[in-house]
Amino acid sequence: MEEYNPGDEVAFNADEVNTSIKECVEGVIGGTDYNQNKVNQWTASIVEHSLTHLVKQGRPFKYIVNCAIMQKSGAGLHTANSCYWDTTTDGSCTARWENRTMYCVVSVFAVAVTL
Repeated sequence: MEEYNPGDEVAFNADEVNTSIKECVEGVIGGTDYNQNKVNQWTASIVEHSLTHLVKQGRPFKYIVNCAIMQKSGAGLHTANSCYWDTTTDGSCTARWENRTMYCVVSVFAVAVTL
Protein backbone atom coordinates (compact mmCIF):
# COMPACT_ATOMS: atom_id res chain seq x y z
CA MET A 1 0.00 0.00 0.00
CA GLU A 2 1.12 3.52 -0.71
CA GLU A 3 1.90 5.73 2.23
CA TYR A 4 -0.17 8.89 2.60
CA ASN A 5 1.55 12.25 2.15
CA PRO A 6 -0.08 15.42 3.50
CA GLY A 7 -1.49 17.39 0.60
CA ASP A 8 -2.63 14.25 -1.22
CA GLU A 9 -6.31 14.05 -2.07
CA VAL A 10 -8.15 12.12 0.62
CA ALA A 11 -10.04 9.19 -0.88
CA PHE A 12 -10.60 5.65 0.33
CA ASN A 13 -9.14 2.98 -1.96
CA ALA A 14 -11.35 -0.10 -1.50
CA ASP A 15 -9.31 -2.35 -3.82
CA GLU A 16 -6.10 -1.65 -1.94
CA VAL A 17 -7.75 -2.27 1.43
CA ASN A 18 -9.45 -5.46 0.20
CA THR A 19 -6.08 -6.92 -0.84
CA SER A 20 -4.51 -5.93 2.48
CA ILE A 21 -7.33 -7.47 4.52
CA LYS A 22 -7.13 -10.76 2.63
CA GLU A 23 -3.39 -10.88 3.35
CA CYS A 24 -4.09 -10.33 7.06
CA VAL A 25 -6.69 -13.11 7.11
CA GLU A 26 -4.36 -15.47 5.27
CA GLY A 27 -1.61 -14.68 7.75
CA VAL A 28 -3.80 -15.45 10.76
CA ILE A 29 -5.84 -18.49 9.67
CA GLY A 30 -4.25 -19.47 6.34
CA GLY A 31 -4.19 -23.25 6.04
CA THR A 32 -5.85 -24.14 9.34
CA ASP A 33 -9.14 -25.99 9.76
CA TYR A 34 -12.11 -24.48 11.58
CA ASN A 35 -11.78 -24.80 15.35
CA GLN A 36 -14.58 -23.42 17.52
CA ASN A 37 -12.17 -22.94 20.42
CA LYS A 38 -9.95 -20.61 18.38
CA VAL A 39 -12.54 -18.45 16.62
CA ASN A 40 -12.51 -15.68 19.24
CA GLN A 41 -8.71 -15.53 19.09
CA TRP A 42 -8.72 -15.54 15.28
CA THR A 43 -11.31 -12.78 14.91
CA ALA A 44 -9.55 -10.57 17.47
CA SER A 45 -6.21 -11.13 15.76
CA ILE A 46 -7.60 -10.43 12.26
CA VAL A 47 -9.24 -7.20 13.44
CA GLU A 48 -6.10 -6.04 15.28
CA HIS A 49 -3.71 -6.89 12.41
CA SER A 50 -5.99 -5.23 9.87
CA LEU A 51 -6.42 -2.10 11.94
CA THR A 52 -2.68 -1.85 12.65
CA HIS A 53 -1.90 -2.19 8.94
CA LEU A 54 -4.43 0.49 8.02
CA VAL A 55 -3.23 2.95 10.67
CA LYS A 56 0.43 2.48 9.67
CA GLN A 57 -0.40 4.05 6.30
CA GLY A 58 -0.82 7.37 8.08
CA ARG A 59 -3.88 8.31 6.04
CA PRO A 60 -6.38 10.73 7.63
CA PHE A 61 -9.13 8.21 8.39
CA LYS A 62 -10.84 6.79 11.41
CA TYR A 63 -11.38 3.06 10.86
CA ILE A 64 -13.93 0.53 11.97
CA VAL A 65 -13.11 -3.14 11.34
CA ASN A 66 -15.56 -6.01 11.80
CA CYS A 67 -14.80 -9.72 11.34
CA ALA A 68 -17.04 -12.81 11.22
CA ILE A 69 -15.84 -16.40 10.88
CA MET A 70 -18.31 -19.16 10.06
CA GLN A 71 -17.80 -22.88 9.73
CA LYS A 72 -18.75 -24.31 6.35
CA SER A 73 -21.84 -26.39 6.97
CA GLY A 74 -24.11 -25.62 4.06
CA ALA A 75 -25.94 -22.87 5.93
CA GLY A 76 -26.31 -19.44 4.36
CA LEU A 77 -24.62 -16.27 5.56
CA HIS A 78 -25.89 -12.89 4.43
CA THR A 79 -24.46 -9.55 5.50
CA ALA A 80 -25.35 -5.95 4.68
CA ASN A 81 -23.93 -2.55 5.57
CA SER A 82 -25.27 0.93 5.11
CA CYS A 83 -23.57 4.24 5.83
CA TYR A 84 -24.52 7.89 5.72
CA TRP A 85 -21.38 9.85 4.94
CA ASP A 86 -19.37 11.85 2.41
CA THR A 87 -18.98 9.46 -0.52
CA THR A 88 -16.18 11.55 -2.05
CA THR A 89 -13.80 10.81 0.84
CA ASP A 90 -15.26 8.08 3.08
CA GLY A 91 -15.66 4.48 2.07
CA SER A 92 -16.02 0.86 2.98
CA CYS A 93 -15.16 -2.55 1.65
CA THR A 94 -15.94 -6.11 2.55
CA ALA A 95 -13.41 -8.86 1.95
CA ARG A 96 -14.57 -12.47 1.73
CA TRP A 97 -12.03 -15.23 2.32
CA GLU A 98 -12.56 -18.96 2.53
CA ASN A 99 -10.81 -22.28 2.77
CA ARG A 100 -12.24 -25.79 2.76
CA THR A 101 -13.66 -25.58 6.32
CA MET A 102 -14.66 -21.94 6.96
CA TYR A 103 -15.62 -18.53 5.65
CA CYS A 104 -14.22 -15.25 6.93
CA VAL A 105 -15.90 -11.93 6.15
CA VAL A 106 -14.14 -8.71 7.13
CA SER A 107 -15.72 -5.27 6.70
CA VAL A 108 -13.74 -2.05 6.90
CA PHE A 109 -15.29 1.39 7.21
CA ALA A 110 -13.12 4.50 6.77
CA VAL A 111 -14.29 7.98 7.70
CA ALA A 112 -12.06 10.85 6.60
CA VAL A 113 -10.76 13.19 9.28
CA THR A 114 -10.48 16.71 7.95
CA LEU A 115 -8.16 19.06 9.78
